[in-house]
Amino acid sequence: MRRRLEQGTRDPAQFRSALVEVPARERDDWVDRVLGLGELPDDDPQLPAGCVPYLPCPVDAILAVVEHGEVGPSDVFVDVGSGAGRTAALVHLLTGAGVIGLEIQPRLVVAARDLAARLSLSRVAHVEGDATVLARYMTIGSIFFLYCPFSGERLAKVVADLADVARTRTIRVCTVDTPVPPCLWLEPEPAAALNVAVYRSTLCEHPYARAQL
Repeated sequence: MRRRLEQGTRDPAQFRSALVEVPARERDDWVDRVLGLGELPDDDPQLPAGCVPYLPCPVDAILAVVEHGEVGPSDVFVDVGSGAGRTAALVHLLTGAGVIGLEIQPRLVVAARDLAARLSLSRVAHVEGDATVLARYMTIGSIFFLYCPFSGERLAKVVADLADVARTRTIRVCTVDTPVPPCLWLEPEPAAALNVAVYRSTLCEHPYARAQL
């Protein structure tokens, strides 16, 4: 599978079939080997207050997000706190979706871009910067993913800023181990998994919700 990817072979259905055939306890190691990932880059010692150290999202959680978030090739998946690009690459390979990673740590952005370049992932891009500034400008995003990138005021700011995007289109917000602050314009979908949640925006559907923002 790794040779196929490096040679430019892209078949999301085939990749997903190969992945789900791997025993669940071995999937994270399999993905790391297929993507050619080694040791995790060190976190920046100047990581801003409120941000959390980088930890890759478990593969089974990503599979749940792809399934319950209904991620497809026409989507643009925005990974908020994308780290070294593992989730971005995996979501693209599983679905064909375009992916934009937002990451504040420069050395992680370099690693993510190197991974995308090595596998020729033309629909995967990584942007260096603070998501509390950048998220509202991701107007082409249809799905926004949060896996413990930060909490408190930073998380509330990003979720509030996504309302600007939700005014132009219906978006989905998918989270893993990240409780989203209550807001009128996000409705939870039926529970996806114990640690995975999917929300759908309603700003384009309900004028009352727009008025209450």
